[in-house]
This record gives sequence, structure tokens and C-alpha cells, in this order.
Amino acid sequence: MNDQCITFTSGTMIPLRGDDIDTDRIIPARYLRCVTFDGLGAHAFEDDRNQNASHPFNQDRFQGASILVVGKNFGCGSSREHAPQSLKRWGINAIIGKSFAEIFFSNCLAMGLPCFTVDDKNGERLFDFAEDDPSVEAYMDIVKSVIRVHGEEISANIPSGTQKSLTEGSWNATAVLLEAEVETQKLAASLPYLNNFSA
Repeated sequence: MNDQCITFTSGTMIPLRGDDIDTDRIIPARYLRCVTFDGLGAHAFEDDRNQNASHPFNQDRFQGASILVVGKNFGCGSSREHAPQSLKRWGINAIIGKSFAEIFFSNCLAMGLPCFTVDDKNGERLFDFAEDDPSVEAYMDIVKSVIRVHGEEISANIPSGTQKSLTEGSWNATAVLLEAEVETQKLAASLPYLNNFSA
């Protein structure tokens, strides 16, 4: 097991009700011009937060939460990787939702941000848990695909390929390449199109 392996995560939850929350709402388009992702977390849901003082990301009781609970089709819209990057930099380490937009889900995996899906009933229960007691912690077991809250287990889903990537550490493509540096150099040296052309 390498240091990129992610087998579980835990923390308090922040509930964000509503379906079809798109990437434009997660991070406004004006922040796509940034050169790096540093500081992007401060602008997560900026427009929604400015329009709604009671937005969960504005509430003191949810500050420090690391698990985001969402509804259906979360992360739909454009494919910008800035959306999960802003959430990660706000402090989110995992997301539990009723469903996710496919590209958003893939972008989350590429940065080691686990996404679990739950059915409608359990999604509502998790919303209620977080809203009733923001101090309650959720434990997400990626190996067993379960969420533990208040001493009970809630069944969750995560695609087997995604689960394997997280638990084996292969989600980090850069780390995988660096780990195989010797083999990569050998392969590069054997490729004629990299070695047989003149300047």
C-alpha cells in the first residue's frame, strides 16, 4: 500500500440540498482565468452565498466540515476541474450524493476526492443528521462501501474501478508515473520516434 491509497475518510458533514447544482454555481466562471488553483476555495459557491445569507457554506455551524452531502446530478454543466478543486480547497475531503454528473465525478477521482452515492431515503437521512447536529461525524469506508453515522451503517455505492483506484493509490496519475520512472525511461529509450530523428 503506498501513501496515495485512500481507504476511508471521516469528518462532520455540510448539507447542500437541491438537485442539478452545476459547476457554474460551484465556482463562478470568472475564476476560470486563474493560473493556479491556490485560493480557489474562498470562492466556492460565491454567487449563491452572496444571494443567500443562510447558504450552508455561510453558516458558522458548518465551518470545518469535510464531507459534503448533496442531491441528484451534482456537478452537472461544464466540465471544469475548477469545481472540485474549489471544494477541496474549501476543506471538502469527500462527497456523498444521490447522483453525480459523470465528468465531475471523474474530476473528483483524479484528485483523490471520494464520491459515494446513496439512495433517496438515505440521502434525506444524511441531510437530516447534518442539519440536526452539525457536530455528528460520518465515517466513509471505501473498502466496504458503507457510511457509519450515529453507530449505524448506511449502504453506499462506488464503482468498482473507482474503488480500486482509490484504495490502491492509482487515482494519482502523476504518482503512478513517478513510481514507474525507470520502466518509463526504458520504454522511451526503445521508441524509435523519440530517438531516431535529427534536429
